[in-house]
Amino acid sequence: MRILLDENLDWRLKRSLPDHEVESVQLNNWAGIENGELLVRAEKSFDVFITMDGNIRFQQSIAKLRLILITLRAPSNRLADTAPLMQKVLGALPGLLPGTLTVIS
Repeated sequence: MRILLDENLDWRLKRSLPDHEVESVQLNNWAGIENGELLVRAEKSFDVFITMDGNIRFQQSIAKLRLILITLRAPSNRLADTAPLMQKVLGALPGLLPGTLTVIS
């Protein structure tokens, strides 16, 4: 799967998602783009969008997207707090469908 990490996440999380093509908003030079536009761009090239933005479910019409959205819940967005959640992400991915949002904590 092609996965995009939001700008609120450390790009080094890609190391914890083996066997997937992982890029980040920062490395794509998309930093600062509002969520609506970012998701439109993301669904053209990615299968999954991972963020820590817990409000995204209230701001966007997720069911219309051709993306799987994953929101991480961790004490902070530091790599030490989010990297351990990647095993849960990997376990959940096979059962997730586009147009859905899953919270991983």
